[in-house]
Amino acid sequence: MAEPKSKSQIDWIDTVIDRLQKLYGVAPKDVNLAELLPLDQVIQVIEDAKKVFMSENCLAEQQVPCKVIGDIHGQYQDMHKLFDIIGRVPKERLVFLGDYVDRGPQSIETIIYLFALKIRHPEYITLLRGNHETPAINKIYGFYNECVLKYGYPGIGLWWDFQSCFNRMPMAGLIAKKILCMHGGLSPYLGSLDTIRGIIRPCEPLDTGLLIDLLWADPTNAGEGWYNSIRGISLMFGKGVVVEACKMLGIDMIVRAHQVIQDGYEIMAGRKLITVFSAPNYCNQFNNTAAVVCFDADMKLKQPPKIKSAALGPRPAHRPYKT
Repeated sequence: MAEPKSKSQIDWIDTVIDRLQKLYGVAPKDVNLAELLPLDQVIQVIEDAKKVFMSENCLAEQQVPCKVIGDIHGQYQDMHKLFDIIGRVPKERLVFLGDYVDRGPQSIETIIYLFALKIRHPEYITLLRGNHETPAINKIYGFYNECVLKYGYPGIGLWWDFQSCFNRMPMAGLIAKKILCMHGGLSPYLGSLDTIRGIIRPCEPLDTGLLIDLLWADPTNAGEGWYNSIRGISLMFGKGVVVEACKMLGIDMIVRAHQVIQDGYEIMAGRKLITVFSAPNYCNQFNNTAAVVCFDADMKLKQPPKIKSAALGPRPAHRPYKT
């Protein structure tokens, strides 16, 4: 576990959380993030988050009841609307499946807010790594540009600081010893849960192998076994692979993200695999619903809330940010 925090450390991270929460309802164009959260403070949050992540196993464990959240992709306002519905830490235990950055307009606000929550309440929030928490992807799809846009030339170094932290995030999660979570999917290299526990961090996924599959693999209804992925990276796996993996790993279910789902979630392989996506109206190009997977104290799957941006009610009135 992470080292105990002093009162001054707790007070400071609380101010970071409070400052970022005040951006809920503020139009991104009206926010001067470098003024609200200076570069040195962002770097401090990153450094503190690295320590917390390294205090956890690469297979991060969580208890029930808890709620599992899929891709966010910088949709900071929608993330807070989601919290308004499902609750916030520490009143709720939340497990995030990765892809916090890229695509959306507020990736830095999203990831720093979640890092701050992880530092403040490490036992109540689990943050797993997604495929967009890798430099080859987030340099292309928006995060690099956002770092430079919001923090100027020093934003280049900031972007590298984020990559160093991403390399230390857990690759998978285990809820109540029976529900395996990851961003992508299964892997032919996954022989036991100890295989994940044994991953040495910091780590950078290569072109093939366990790390890539945990971040990139997808399920398919086209067959029972392993197939080449239509993404051109990693693999696709059928129902037979899911059933066999559950037996071999001693788990009941797999929950993963990584794919835009029209209804926010999809149940496959006889309720042994759930895909969840939590960014509504993704990139303003899809008319998809967002969803959250909810497990009660008995590990029973509750009916997950399905959320559209419109269904969340009107956005709070946009107002200029004031310190």
